[in-house]
Amino acid sequence: MPIVRIPIGRRVFAPSWTMTALTFALCFAFVSLGRWQWDRGDQREMQIIAFKRGTDRALPLGSRSTAEVPRFQRVSAIGQFDTQRQFLLDNMSHDGQAGYEVLTPFVLTDGRIVLVNRGWIAFSGFRDRLPDLHFDAANAMTVLGRVDELPSAGLAQGKMPPPVDAAWPKVTSFPAASELAKALGHAIEPRIVLLDPKEPNGYLRDWHPPGLEPERHWSYAVQWWAFAGVLFLIWAMLSARGARTAS
Repeated sequence: MPIVRIPIGRRVFAPSWTMTALTFALCFAFVSLGRWQWDRGDQREMQIIAFKRGTDRALPLGSRSTAEVPRFQRVSAIGQFDTQRQFLLDNMSHDGQAGYEVLTPFVLTDGRIVLVNRGWIAFSGFRDRLPDLHFDAANAMTVLGRVDELPSAGLAQGKMPPPVDAAWPKVTSFPAASELAKALGHAIEPRIVLLDPKEPNGYLRDWHPPGLEPERHWSYAVQWWAFAGVLFLIWAMLSARGARTAS
């Protein structure tokens, strides 16, 4: 049974309840998805701006927690690397090549520990042949880097906490800070530091905010809104055509 019957020339616009409800529900979903993608693009643009601003100057970390420093802010910290206990972040690729990112504890002068991401290193091809991460860190030093969050997995299946009883370095995949702290047996700062590309004792460091470019998100938003418009047009055409056939 149609909702209304509106004569339009030799046709009658008479949409059914079922098709109308389904069409408007889908249109609402498409418009909402478009809005979500547009907001993601705006957020991504703000991240890129914040990342660029972080290069302005290096803020001494001092007694501040990394949680008190804006994300992507460049900081300097004084302490000493603990090269005997390091983590390998698994499932990290660069230009399509599998590898790890190296997290090394950095013991600050006040005893706190912040994990420093020293960059990306290629996978050897054998799980039982982990890379040699040792370097000379006998003396205290100053490191420069950006404050950032730990990498996060899109799916829970990609997560693997570091095995507490395994030998060092420990391989882990998208761990939480609490899991890394448990493996170390010591509290750690909630955020990590991405070692500056010009700093020594690092690997490949091509730091940039994670995610797609803002333009990609905005183009996806336009596509969702276009789907909604096309669906509405199909609904209108089918409603009119079906009514003409029945008359």
